[in-house]
Amino acid sequence: MLVPSFTAAQTSCRALEHVGVHMDSAALQVDLLLEADLRGRPSHGLMRLPRLVERICNGVLNPGATGQHQWRGNFLEVDGQNGLGPVVACSALDALAAASRQHGLALAAIRHNNHLGMLAWYAQRMAAQGLILIAASTSEALVHPWGGRRAMLGTNPLAIGIPIAGKPFILDMATSVVSMGQIHDHALRGQQIPAHWALDAQGQATTDAAAARQGSIAPFGEAKGYALGLALELLITCLAGSAIGTDVVGTLDSTQVCNKGDLFIVINPGERPDLARQLSGYLDAVRGSGGSDQTVSVPGDRAMQVRASNLESGITLADDVWRQIQRMAGRQTQSTEQQA
Repeated sequence: MLVPSFTAAQTSCRALEHVGVHMDSAALQVDLLLEADLRGRPSHGLMRLPRLVERICNGVLNPGATGQHQWRGNFLEVDGQNGLGPVVACSALDALAAASRQHGLALAAIRHNNHLGMLAWYAQRMAAQGLILIAASTSEALVHPWGGRRAMLGTNPLAIGIPIAGKPFILDMATSVVSMGQIHDHALRGQQIPAHWALDAQGQATTDAAAARQGSIAPFGEAKGYALGLALELLITCLAGSAIGTDVVGTLDSTQVCNKGDLFIVINPGERPDLARQLSGYLDAVRGSGGSDQTVSVPGDRAMQVRASNLESGITLADDVWRQIQRMAGRQTQSTEQQA
């Protein structure tokens, strides 16, 4: 179903406000989800909103929490108090931004936070302030080790954002071939998946998205992606004091307290306009390296092109997802009318 982005945002905010989310926090959460849909990443988009509402209603997500902060030098320890992912994360990032301007670098490790969503969104926010961001997160055990047959580690995404003259460089990637959100999105739409994406519960390759949800996703790049994902799993768990591997829960269900970990490193590169122009020129040279008959993209290019198109045409949501969001927002409307 094609939905105008403004309509999707307005309706989704009402759905969150109905279950006790402050309008500012609701706008932040919805902006994160909507940006994913606009950039062609529905796996991290508004399809996740109904589950967030369910988590609030089930008492495993605190709609008013922003996180408790404890500094150790330039290291910020954050207890997210089970708050909304972007609300807790942005509170921490605001603190890191201030510290990085004073000290050059600051990092935060977060536990007891909910799903972060698309990491590129955070990288974009920091780059707009002239700051470099390195971000990573763990998830439920969804990925099998290279050579393994069952899920043992998370998809463990990694993002790097660098402010550059013109537009920032934004890398956002999972250490799995795809995210589990993409598997769920294919299942919702009744679409098959490529055979190399996942194994079913019996450890066999499958093109059935529903069967893949019960199995495991492949690491990207074979052994190298597995090694990077495992390193991030260990690093984030060590710094955040969060759960690890098969003990992680809470981003794909509606009933369990989320116990994964998040890591943010913010670096202030200082005022260096000559270097920013040099980097911009270098990326333009990379884009032109394919010659006249071949287009070369750098990370983030395609997402911005898709975003520009979707802003005009609207975003595509699964019918069932949009109906759920409308029902949740409709209860808010009825409640407001009765109070009036």
